[in-house]
Amino acid sequence: MAFNSINTNVGAMIALQSLNAVNRDLSDTLRHIATGLAISSPKDNAAIWAVAQNQRAESKSLDAVRASLQRGQSITDVALAAGETITDLLGRMKEKMLAASDTSLSTTSRKALNDDYLNLKRQINRTVGAADFNGINLISSGSTGQIRALANANATDTIDVDHVDLSTTGSALAGMRADLLGAPISAAEIKAMGGAIENVTSALSHLGTGSYALQTHMTFIDKLQDTLDASVGRLVDADMAKEATKLQALQIKQQLAIKSLSIANSGPSYLLKLFGG
Repeated sequence: MAFNSINTNVGAMIALQSLNAVNRDLSDTLRHIATGLAISSPKDNAAIWAVAQNQRAESKSLDAVRASLQRGQSITDVALAAGETITDLLGRMKEKMLAASDTSLSTTSRKALNDDYLNLKRQINRTVGAADFNGINLISSGSTGQIRALANANATDTIDVDHVDLSTTGSALAGMRADLLGAPISAAEIKAMGGAIENVTSALSHLGTGSYALQTHMTFIDKLQDTLDASVGRLVDADMAKEATKLQALQIKQQLAIKSLSIANSGPSYLLKLFGG
């Protein structure tokens, strides 16, 4: 049995509840459209929001890994460029040594070859000294300078490239003749120069392997970061086509709820007719 009352308008209450529910849904939809996110705070979905935040943090941490790998690549690239120059210089020094081994040379000619030889030797040390990037030199005199690039966001693993001394005082060039004057140049000394060249090329091969490892891991980190970002997007991004359709439906529902509330509010006025109003 219907209940007619001017104190309690049940129809208006129901209509108002429906309007409030539509307004809440409409507000959520507008927020999704404005932010592009279906889940932008813990109150939307606490579990998924927490997972997304953790993955975002992981992705941001990989920025530091990328920066570390990029520094490592730059350091090895500089060292490799210098090493190639050193190899060329050693080849020219061997050429001067071989020419100076000719016993028929005059003293003047031998001295000219020696001057060239010593100049090339000094150029090796200049090249080694200049092969510095960000304060690290992989081929400098001594044993300092190495790469320990980050390999993951937890800093539990690194990609290592060790130092190798390519200066004229290092072990790689040990046995190289000091100059071309004095005692005649022997076949063994020429062979030792060839051994020095082999030592340098071997060291460059080691650096090249390290550079390739850095580059390969850099490619993987880029893909991993993209995958993490895409995964977060699938969790929290709003489907804009779906939201646009939902917006239109809610706007219609809102208009209908307002109309229903207006009708419900006008109901009690009809009771006046019962009293001759």
